[in-house]
Amino acid sequence: MSPPATPGPAPDDRPLGPGERADYDRLRKRESLRGRRLRYSVTSVLLLLVFVLSPLAVVATWANSQVSDTDRYVQTVAPLAKDPSVQKAVTDRLTTRVVDNVDVNGISDALSSALAKADAPPGIVDKSHLLAGPLKNAVTTAVREVIDKVVTSDEFAEAWDGANRRAHAALVKTLTGEGTSAVEAKGDAVVLDLGTVVDKVQQKLVDAGFEKAAKIPDTDRTITLFKTEKLDKAQDAMRLLNTLGVWLPVIVVVLAALAVWTSPAHRVTLVAAAVGIGVMMVVLLVGLAIARRVYLDSVPADVLPPDAAASVYDTFVRFLRNGTRTVLVAAVVTALAGYLYGPDRGARFVRSVSTRGTGATGRALARSGLRTGATGHWLESHRKWTTGVVIAAAALTLFLWNYPTPAAVALVLGVAVLVLVILAILGAASTVNGAQDRNRPLRQE
Repeated sequence: MSPPATPGPAPDDRPLGPGERADYDRLRKRESLRGRRLRYSVTSVLLLLVFVLSPLAVVATWANSQVSDTDRYVQTVAPLAKDPSVQKAVTDRLTTRVVDNVDVNGISDALSSALAKADAPPGIVDKSHLLAGPLKNAVTTAVREVIDKVVTSDEFAEAWDGANRRAHAALVKTLTGEGTSAVEAKGDAVVLDLGTVVDKVQQKLVDAGFEKAAKIPDTDRTITLFKTEKLDKAQDAMRLLNTLGVWLPVIVVVLAALAVWTSPAHRVTLVAAAVGIGVMMVVLLVGLAIARRVYLDSVPADVLPPDAAASVYDTFVRFLRNGTRTVLVAAVVTALAGYLYGPDRGARFVRSVSTRGTGATGRALARSGLRTGATGHWLESHRKWTTGVVIAAAALTLFLWNYPTPAAVALVLGVAVLVLVILAILGAASTVNGAQDRNRPLRQE
């Protein structure tokens, strides 16, 4: 048998020499740099997806709310019934249709025949046809007054809301091509059937003595809301956005969170994500303004007057604008919060001022006998955790808020800041002399 090997240090356990240590540090630095580059690359891809998808998420959420929420849809279109330009367009359209069904020339011819049979002077009979113009003007004025009273009445607004509520399936048909309703796509136009409103106007006119109003053709009971040669493509796009309406915002938030978590510089990435989303919201607002101009140029004046067309567009997209502004405000607030937690001189100054202010207030409360004791000490020592919980709660509140607005963002922000200030004051109120007393053991009372 060979003698047992003498114990000694394993070859791998020997200390590294200067050259080996330098090689080891160089390799470690290289691997660390490679890992950071990989993390930055992944973060960049995630942020790019967030920036591209964020405006689509806003539009998809708006489209989904218009399709799935009847109350929201009625709330969207309700102002049109009381818009003066829309009321004027409806009044003009119905007045023209009623007057066109009145045979004014036939009436003047009948009058000429009656005068001739009554042996009226030839001069009067020959000039009786000149009454056609004044007669038509008189009929037009009378019909317009009746229709205007109906269109500008509360009954018209109620009928408008009722028709749109019953016809909410029309929006589904317009965007998805499914179902039947009063609003539908016809060729390259989206039209609203005003049959209920026309029936009321007809009855009013008949009651006022205009029996011809009962003969308004059914083909004239529609108003063109939108007209575009790319309606089919818009329907396809909106169907896709409607499908993603629920999950696309969640995907954007998850991707942004992953980007922040993956990045070596979490705070900087958070600020970058907020700034990028804010910029995309500005781009979306600019796009809506450009789309408004394109829409107004595409609607012929004889189909819908420019002022009425502008009212229709602004009314339909006002909730989309509000949603975009809400996300923009939230992005600005997030970027500002990320900056204030940074090492810049301005951020340090703000934090220092707020800390001194809450600390002085808390110590004043402690000196007046309102000491928070162990609870305040716990709040002070766990300030990072409590701050994170408050911020997370505020973000979750906004995310779950049903149709938030910029005012809602301001409200949630104000409540969150107030809670943070109160927690800081309670933490500072645990002692009279601040940090010096907090380093001492608490006395048992």
